[in-house]
Amino acid sequence: MRYTRGMPEYEYPRPALTADVVLLREQAGTREVLLIQRRFDPFAGQWALPGGFVDEWELAEGAARRELAEETGVVWDGPLSLVGIFGKRGRDPRGWTVSAVYLAVLGEKEVSPSAGDDAGEVGWFDVAELPSLAFDHDEVLQAAFLLVEKRSRT
Repeated sequence: MRYTRGMPEYEYPRPALTADVVLLREQAGTREVLLIQRRFDPFAGQWALPGGFVDEWELAEGAARRELAEETGVVWDGPLSLVGIFGKRGRDPRGWTVSAVYLAVLGEKEVSPSAGDDAGEVGWFDVAELPSLAFDHDEVLQAAFLLVEKRSRT
């Protein structure tokens, strides 16, 4: 292995790994998703799913739980279901980034989110009236909604 500026240089390119959470709840007959407003670029000021980079040797699911807590104050100890792995070219202007996305459904559990870490704001949004989203999070949410619908049919 070679090193350039102290960083390992690999024979094959390697993506950065992130983990995101789709946290859903039912409120007065309406399905809502928890979003954060990004404080920093890329996409500063835009809404996104809570999430971020996986630390060295951290499991993706652990990173998803950590990022959810850091950005929203929500500590989720319930089950997480893998929605999918997203890595389409151009989804992140910082470079090749692959995201493991997890789904959590609140059910009757109450949470009080508050913005933290690199989130400027945090809020619940009706899934039928979503704001413009950062990255490819509109596609990610569609995959999560399909998973929820598939579960409800079984």
